[in-house]
Amino acid sequence: MRDPESCRIKHTQDTQQQTELMEENDESEVEEKHHEKHKCFTCTQCGKSLRSKQSLEIHMRMHTGERPFTCNRCGKSFTCKPNLKLHLKVHTGKKLFTCEQCGKTFMQYSHLKRHMQIHTGEKPFTCDECGKRYPHKHSLKSHTRSHTGVKPFACHQCSKTFLGESGLKTHLKVHTEEKPHACSVCAKSFSLLPYLRKHEKIHTGVRAHMCFECDKTFISAYSLKRHQIIHSGEKPYKCSYCDKTFSQSTNKKTHEAMHSGEKPHTCDQCGKSFAIKSLLNRHVRTHAAENPDQHSLKSL
Repeated sequence: MRDPESCRIKHTQDTQQQTELMEENDESEVEEKHHEKHKCFTCTQCGKSLRSKQSLEIHMRMHTGERPFTCNRCGKSFTCKPNLKLHLKVHTGKKLFTCEQCGKTFMQYSHLKRHMQIHTGEKPFTCDECGKRYPHKHSLKSHTRSHTGVKPFACHQCSKTFLGESGLKTHLKVHTEEKPHACSVCAKSFSLLPYLRKHEKIHTGVRAHMCFECDKTFISAYSLKRHQIIHSGEKPYKCSYCDKTFSQSTNKKTHEAMHSGEKPHTCDQCGKSFAIKSLLNRHVRTHAAENPDQHSLKSL
């Protein structure tokens, strides 16, 4: 006959082993769920990490240009449904969040919060390369690409690439050829309202942006900003082939063309190609000087 005490001990050991095995399985399941929860989905185009497969699919539409959600009132398209819902508020005119400083209203609190930094002048994000400061993290990230030369946002129609999503969005309007903003003075049309506003200053002669170093005035803030680099000596644009740096992005592009040997701008009269458009324009004027009668007829 078996000893009841030994049976009891064996039963206790078996129960303990089973409990330990269950605990191990539970820990394994928790760890697996934890891993699944924190799993990252990485974009192959720009390296951005997303928390879900759906988020990655939506993000990829920024690179491909796909916009499957369309407004049934104005025809404007969006990459995801929440953006379409937000856009629909434009038609209702409902704006819930108001800036206490200037009275400007916004449809989202995040937009108001971003706008408030204009008044506070807060720029908490600093570039490690050149020390330039930005109010938003995405602005710094886009600026950083000017040092690395990485342009992850590509146009699906002409393959032109851009540092940020906003540059790609602006460019895409070139392909639609839609120019709804017309100048009241000369009737020239523009795809974006800011382009029209900038153009109108040519007619008014208003040069509201002044350099405090030399008192020179400019039509736009962008032109002033480019000019101020002369005084600061800043050269934020680095060649992606060598260590040479430049104060202007256009100068960097001209220099890089010497490395790559690429000449995308071709004269339609003699077939000669050039690295940058300004050189092509200069060359075309030589044809005009050689055949003034022919070119005067073309301009009529």
